[in-house]
Amino acid sequence: MSAGDGSAARARRALTLRARLFLILLAGLALAHVLSFSVLFFERYSAAREVMLDTLENDVATSVAILDRLPAAERPAWIGPLQRANYGYVIGEGRAGSNELSERAQAIAAKIRAALGSRYPFEMQTVPGPREHLQAHLRLSDGSALAVDIKPAMKPLTSWLPYVLVAQLLLLVLCSWIAVRQALRPLADLADAADGLDLRRNATPLQEDGPAEVAHAAMAFNAMRERISHYLQERVQILAAISHDLQTPITRMKLRAEMAEPGVERDKLINDLGEIERLVQDGIAYARSAHGSTELAVRIDLASFLESMVFDYQDTGRAVSLHAPLARLALVTRPHALRRILGNLIDNALKFGGAAEVELRPLAEGAVAILVRDPGPGIAEHQLETVFQPFFRLESSRNRKTGGAGLGLAIAQQLSVALEGRLTLRNRSDGPTGLEAELVLSSLS
Repeated sequence: MSAGDGSAARARRALTLRARLFLILLAGLALAHVLSFSVLFFERYSAAREVMLDTLENDVATSVAILDRLPAAERPAWIGPLQRANYGYVIGEGRAGSNELSERAQAIAAKIRAALGSRYPFEMQTVPGPREHLQAHLRLSDGSALAVDIKPAMKPLTSWLPYVLVAQLLLLVLCSWIAVRQALRPLADLADAADGLDLRRNATPLQEDGPAEVAHAAMAFNAMRERISHYLQERVQILAAISHDLQTPITRMKLRAEMAEPGVERDKLINDLGEIERLVQDGIAYARSAHGSTELAVRIDLASFLESMVFDYQDTGRAVSLHAPLARLALVTRPHALRRILGNLIDNALKFGGAAEVELRPLAEGAVAILVRDPGPGIAEHQLETVFQPFFRLESSRNRKTGGAGLGLAIAQQLSVALEGRLTLRNRSDGPTGLEAELVLSSLS
């Protein structure tokens, strides 16, 4: 899996964690909101029910007493003023119904019975219909029939209440998102810092502020980075010191070998010492490449710079060509480090392909790509990243006599990072075989 795939996978995992925390927090708050609303609604329903029953009890007792005292001829005129929204009165037998009463109907019957007492015995019945409809059948003192017609119903919710509920839910979503974002921001910053950790650059340390746990994690990460950087610097310094100190005894050994009697063994010894000397020089070059960012950046004409390098190779009879569509291209960079990178890439192309093609390709947003191609055997796909490791050599495809110590691409990679560039290798797609190295650069800030 490539670095880009790894970054995408980490992003998906981060989004999954953010989504999970958001859903958990939102579900908890929404459940608490629903429970609170349910309790309030139940309390409102119970209070309204008690008020309705108390009002019905008092009103029925008063209305029946009034109708009982009025003459029979005057009663129909009083029926209208005594009507209410949920109940009223019918002179006569009313409508026949069923004796099966619901729990609410039994409670209403108990209230009416408590209001009328034993003076007005009645029978409560359920009238068939789409909604609950009750009638209490009783007789007045003169024997006239009277029915208390009841259609129990709770007062509907106000029209603006659903909008308030929706606004509250939206507020819960917003607050949950802000809370999760604030909680995960330090974790995202730490993940970005770890993902972009490059000890060859002077990266800005993490801010050691915020909650105690976040500040402690940032301090631990910064301390870890400093320790690793110190260890790597020690390693490079040891490599440089050993390589430098080996030059003197190697030189003495070469002088003594050259003063020996001519012969096959003398030539072999001189060749071995020459190879050791090249290894030592490569080690020194690798150690120096770790400090490539110390070179001052200057503005150069990149097209002329590449043209000069290619002409130098052509003057020595090397098969190096250049394709630069732009006559001038200004770039702020470190020219010595850039020359070392391109020199290593062109030398590799000449060693393993016999020829090198250099191309200058402008990119968007002020970036530029320098491509070095060769017609050689190429590299297996699974080893395209491995070849950047120090002292790694492809023994199966590249002869040791034509190669070096396995530090050329490692040095080029380190220097490309120092130039804030990106060096990648890929097998050529425009021919049967060959390798293509691409160095992407932008002006240094």
